[in-house]
Amino acid sequence: MNEKIFILLGRLEGLSFLFLMFVAVPMKHIMGKPEMVRYGGSAHGALFLAYCLAAAALSDTQNWDKKKLRMSWILSCVPFGTFIFESKYMNANKLAATVKKNSGCH
Repeated sequence: MNEKIFILLGRLEGLSFLFLMFVAVPMKHIMGKPEMVRYGGSAHGALFLAYCLAAAALSDTQNWDKKKLRMSWILSCVPFGTFIFESKYMNANKLAATVKKNSGCH
């Protein structure tokens, strides 16, 4: 599993949730268009499952500790959780590597 694909899946899953909450559900209740929720919900569900499976695959290839994998799954169930996971757990590794790389003696 590629880390960039995992991050993209997380962003798409998060955006699909926002679409459901702020576009599809209001259209269903205000305009009487339940098909928006049906199709948007199906897409969101597929992205959610793909994100969870991708987290497991990436965890295996990058040797994540069990806490990190658990947090990816827990946060995927929380609104905006995939964005939080990316910010807290994915970018932290890059920042630590950059600091370590730039901290050598010159």
